[in-house]
Amino acid sequence: MSRVLNAPVKSHVEITFRPAPLGVLHKFKRSTRMSAQHKAIRNIAIIAHVDHGKTTLVDSLLAQSGIFRDNEAVPTCVMDSNDLERERGITILSKNTAVDYNDTRINIVDTPGHADFGGEVERVLGMVDGCLLIVDANEGPMPQTRFVLKKALEQGLRPIVFVNKIDRARVDPETAVDKVLDLFIELGADDDQCDFPYLFGSGLGGFAKPDMKTDSDNMRPLFDAILRHVPPPVGDVEKPLQLQITTLDYSDFLGRIIIGRVHNGVIKQGQSASLIKDDGSIKRGRISKLLGFQGLQRVEIEEASAGDLVAVAGFDDVNIGETIACPDEPTALPLIKVDEPTLQMTFVVNDSPFAGKEGKFVTSRQVRDRLQRELLTNVALRVEDTDSPDRFAVSGRGELHLGILIETMRREGYEFQVSQPQVIFRTIDGTPCEPVETLVMDVPEEAVGGCIEKLGTRKGEMQNMETGQDGRTQLEFIVPSRGLIGFRGEFIRTTRGEGIMSHSFFEYRPMLGEFDTRRNGVLIAFEEGTATFYALKNAEDRGQFFISPGTKVYKGMIIGENNRPQDLEINVCKAKQLTNMRSAGAEELDTLQSPVQMTLERALEYIGPDEMLEVTPESIRLRKLPAKKMAKR
Repeated sequence: MSRVLNAPVKSHVEITFRPAPLGVLHKFKRSTRMSAQHKAIRNIAIIAHVDHGKTTLVDSLLAQSGIFRDNEAVPTCVMDSNDLERERGITILSKNTAVDYNDTRINIVDTPGHADFGGEVERVLGMVDGCLLIVDANEGPMPQTRFVLKKALEQGLRPIVFVNKIDRARVDPETAVDKVLDLFIELGADDDQCDFPYLFGSGLGGFAKPDMKTDSDNMRPLFDAILRHVPPPVGDVEKPLQLQITTLDYSDFLGRIIIGRVHNGVIKQGQSASLIKDDGSIKRGRISKLLGFQGLQRVEIEEASAGDLVAVAGFDDVNIGETIACPDEPTALPLIKVDEPTLQMTFVVNDSPFAGKEGKFVTSRQVRDRLQRELLTNVALRVEDTDSPDRFAVSGRGELHLGILIETMRREGYEFQVSQPQVIFRTIDGTPCEPVETLVMDVPEEAVGGCIEKLGTRKGEMQNMETGQDGRTQLEFIVPSRGLIGFRGEFIRTTRGEGIMSHSFFEYRPMLGEFDTRRNGVLIAFEEGTATFYALKNAEDRGQFFISPGTKVYKGMIIGENNRPQDLEINVCKAKQLTNMRSAGAEELDTLQSPVQMTLERALEYIGPDEMLEVTPESIRLRKLPAKKMAKR
């Protein structure tokens, strides 16, 4: 008898699902020996550039595999369970699911498309035997396509290419395939990898087909291609147990949950096992709970064999890349190598005049514990202590990667400050080097000149320029990472919000010298108080404000951007002196310009070297650091 966690126990359950659009009636028993009885297994990861339709395609695969009941409400993007993922429409954490097709269990892993979450992509590619590369029929390969494909080819995987969104207007799917082949050759794929199978279809429309002439209304061709081209997992059931930890999760009931692939042997619930740490030490433990994947649920199972993906509870002190092995013959698998972080910022305990008024966790110990807890699951993150007990150096893969961490912490009730993101430099063969990135932009024709000009001042080198049929131009640049800090805001203004940009890490190059990316000066509050309409109206010609009337401010708080290069202190709390005399213009209705909405990402891009960003559950404030006073002689 099996049971689904957090669901009532039912005895002798046999579930018959509705006839799926594939025309196959799916019947299976949730057996306690579920994984062991499935001889045929396929493990596949779905990789793509952001917004090319990975999660939507998984929706269609799940819907057509018959895992949902007729009366079950099925949300869109069912794999994006995190609130931030749903709000932003992006995948941040890799997710596992499993479907049954023609007596074969297909384990599917949905991966993030952003290069900032490359740590997730790298880990899960070691769990699978094949991958499905999704490419937008209109855009073709993009920077993150290159990034995820390079990782897949390094793992020796042979991708299946799926050209998505062919039901849109003005698409050229055949050209997209040619561009993908060029990318394969450019990345050094071998002959077998270059001879990749490809299909056309639409994740949203729920169909796939082998060529453009064939009609199709379901995903059967894609399922068949997975069975045909993805090799079965390699692993020996007779060998001692080896399971590599690739993802970590947490449950209030079970504690730490390990997710990984059984490379060799058989794992059973309740058995003794050894955990081989990254330093070579061995810890004994017991498999207290063994879970398999069925649709969107984790199902309790008795055992699983080589090739299957499982979740395990029973070990607390574990890290990504470590091995769970047989206690009698513990042999470690090679550790997972992850690309190093490229961006660093300092997390500081909040010491502003408004400190402690809005947050629940404000002390250095609480901030430190939260960052250490994040390290357990966020493999691409680094946290280091500094000279001060109130400051922590946090390194990540990009502004988005660190921005997601900050947003998650503030939602949990933490209050702290962060400094301007700084690029991490390296010394290679005695030469100081800095990271450079590939930047691809899709912009309207009238904005091309402005974009090229702005990137020229940031040491950008143009690599390619293609003019499309629809009045848009695609530009490709190689830009230093520090040149991209703060560029997104300028890009949006230059393209009037119609441009699309994406970038990914390319390589380290010798330092390109100093360049000034500094914007205009800032407007700084003169005193503590509440901003008034009267004061803001009088100072409106000074620049653009970030606040509205009624906002509480303090001395040193940044409240807007100056029209001139220097910083300016202004009094925004000044009230109108009332008299018993009515002025001539008293009846006129004055209006203020709409303030600039400072989102977290925009604020991170905006702050300068002598500024801090104050983050609380309720507010995001920018502040100027007080200038150090000269010592008296």
